[in-house]
Amino acid sequence: MNWNAALVFEEGGEWLNILVTADQWKPLAKALHTLPEFNCNYLFCLTCVDWKTHLTMVYHLTSLQWQHNLVIKSVLNRDNPEIETVSDIWKAADFLEREVYELFGVNFINHPDLRRLILTDDFNGWPLRKDFEDPVNMIRL
Repeated sequence: MNWNAALVFEEGGEWLNILVTADQWKPLAKALHTLPEFNCNYLFCLTCVDWKTHLTMVYHLTSLQWQHNLVIKSVLNRDNPEIETVSDIWKAADFLEREVYELFGVNFINHPDLRRLILTDDFNGWPLRKDFEDPVNMIRL
């Protein structure tokens, strides 16, 4: 894959940001982890941001060998948010993806154990989405 033609790079902040589509994410993740010139062997943060019109997955990676950090972002369709799991690449993603699934409703394709961590199985809604309304606690964003 010609990465330069497929990716968008944002510089100027503390870390390099790379914007990818959901279908580009898994091949890029594998490359960043396995290629010796990157060796991103540590996923230290995985989260989601709700922009009301779409969701954005955000991954923070570092190479303990090279001491560089990267931020990877992927925009997801708010109505059917899904992206390939990276729990087979970075073990930390297993728990973090389950948390994002539970709180934002993102489906991580091929995740080995995608189920809720805290909320009950019959809980309706995604509590960290901006359109979530909690009639019991009267939370409205």
